[in-house]
Amino acid sequence: MSVPPAAVDPGPLCGPAEPLVRAAGGVLWRPTTCGRLEVVVVHRPRYDDWSLPKGKLEPGESDEDAAVREVEEETGVVGRLGPELVATTYIDRSGRTKRVRYWAMTAAAGSPAGANEVDEARWVPLDRARSLLSYERDIDVLDALPAAVAAEAG
Repeated sequence: MSVPPAAVDPGPLCGPAEPLVRAAGGVLWRPTTCGRLEVVVVHRPRYDDWSLPKGKLEPGESDEDAAVREVEEETGVVGRLGPELVATTYIDRSGRTKRVRYWAMTAAAGSPAGANEVDEARWVPLDRARSLLSYERDIDVLDALPAAVAAEAG
């Protein structure tokens, strides 16, 4: 017995593609007196995680402007944009594809302090940051920092 075509389950239907969530952030860095690097990491109590400062773009905002804004909002530090680092792409907690572009940044003004969605922001040695961060994708961003700093120093 054959099944009429209308009764065949077509499988999952394809609806409109979810738009890409665009975000940007920065890796604030400074040299130590012994020539190593320190970076700023942030703790977000909502997720109880340690990450790099970042956030979603506002309508009409460039990635670079969003990176500087988000770093200042989350850390209290005004960042000076340096070389672009690697971007990360992942599925966020809402199931959407999120792309975050990162830049190396130096501090133009301010000291790290938790603000906005962050309860703590602090300078930590680069190797300590690698073990403190909650997401492997953030470690990939940190791993790109030394080469960017060296290239900028020229």
